[in-house]
Amino acid sequence: MTSPSEGVRRRRVPALAPDERRAALIAATVPLLHECGIEVSTRQIARAAGVAEGTIFGVFPDKTSLVVAALLHALDPQPTLDAIAAIDPAAGLRERLARAATLINTRFTESAHLMAGARKLVFATGGHPEAAARMAESRDRLTEVLTDLIAPDAGRLRRPPATVARLLLLFCGANSFGPFGDPARFDGDELVSLLLDGLIVRPTPTTGVPDRC
Repeated sequence: MTSPSEGVRRRRVPALAPDERRAALIAATVPLLHECGIEVSTRQIARAAGVAEGTIFGVFPDKTSLVVAALLHALDPQPTLDAIAAIDPAAGLRERLARAATLINTRFTESAHLMAGARKLVFATGGHPEAAARMAESRDRLTEVLTDLIAPDAGRLRRPPATVARLLLLFCGANSFGPFGDPARFDGDELVSLLLDGLIVRPTPTTGVPDRC
């Protein structure tokens, strides 16, 4: 005889196609990754998704595959790419880069623990080449959108726009993931100042021509 609680549990778990079930499990897993990290259990995932643990293995071969899929979903760069692409191209180079650096700093800082999990599961083991390729593609897309943002001022820079883009990503990455990073102190404006101006004090221009960086 089915207990009332079992009846409620069964009624709240609709039959889904495999792709829909995978998407639902990924959606349930992402918040748990933020809360518990990659050590989250299938029991926790099943409880969050409102399914039996066995349901997970009907659409994923193992827990790691589900966790990797959830990491890729959580680390999707598209919102950041769209935000960078929406920066006003009429703004000065310094302002454009500062806005982009702020967006990237925020993304990197909020996802630092997820990136650590991805490095452990995807890159350290080498067991998920498709996931590794997707993450590499995400890095390339981020570099490309930054390069496009910088390109209108290419003639004012001592390095090609793509190199400047990689340097800015290097600064943001070290600031978010490195042991000496301090995103609260070294914000987007500070990183862009370091990139464009360096650290050596320069003489004040006497030409009367304003610096429009």
